[in-house]
Amino acid sequence: MKTGVVLAYGGHTEGNFRWCMENGIETCQLHLALTDYTEATQRRLRMICGETGMEITALIGAATGPAVYDFYSGPLTIGIIAPGWQGQRTKELAESAAFAAALGVPRVCGHMGFIPENPNDPAYASGIAAARWLARAYEKAGVGLDFETGQETPTTLLRAIEDIGSSCIGVNFDPANLLMYGKANPLDALDILGPYVRGFHAKDGDYPKDARRLGPEKPLGEGRVDFPAIVQKLRRIGYDGPLTIEREIDGERQKEDIKKANAVLKDLIGRNVSYTIV
Repeated sequence: MKTGVVLAYGGHTEGNFRWCMENGIETCQLHLALTDYTEATQRRLRMICGETGMEITALIGAATGPAVYDFYSGPLTIGIIAPGWQGQRTKELAESAAFAAALGVPRVCGHMGFIPENPNDPAYASGIAAARWLARAYEKAGVGLDFETGQETPTTLLRAIEDIGSSCIGVNFDPANLLMYGKANPLDALDILGPYVRGFHAKDGDYPKDARRLGPEKPLGEGRVDFPAIVQKLRRIGYDGPLTIEREIDGERQKEDIKKANAVLKDLIGRNVSYTIV
């Protein structure tokens, strides 16, 4: 395993890549706006990756329109499930696949949205149909599409993946989201989604304190995620991809938290962990 970090593309990309490499972070998931999907951006990223040694392991799917991360506006604004946004968002995610393929990045990740737990809900059927269309586009591009955990129970996400029925569909496993949305214990969720995990967000958090707002994100090691047990279980299921740090704040505190998180993860990766396969 390697460590990574979630980064946004922009004027500071070269400096951010160099800072990561200087601090032992060798990979990233990169978020770009749709307006960045140009040949000039491809050339620039190839040059910067070549100069710094940074590996882009996934793009975060581009999407326009609102995205409110709470329990009330979230179902109306996030992902391809959000009413009124399905056609536009699926087209945009298909553009992400094409750009990733041109750049040589193997995967794209993002939220499908608040997938209905009731499979008889009409929104579930329309969401699966949109995801199947996307899966064909991703298969054609030779790129994987990973839906991120959070807004739905692990069983609901598993059902959606099985109903989509494409080998290009995987999971970007975010243990903190499962807590912050009040959906599952991350260790238990790995028992359900383990075979589909293709990416991992190293983020920490806690359960919601009220019924309207997500639980708080916290610096890695200060929330409820049991990272020693999570890393051990990731090994058990055969995951050897990056542990990509996500710290959703800005400024110097963000950099300090990322450095501390990276030290914790490097220690866990380097341990000679023993376990019994059952």
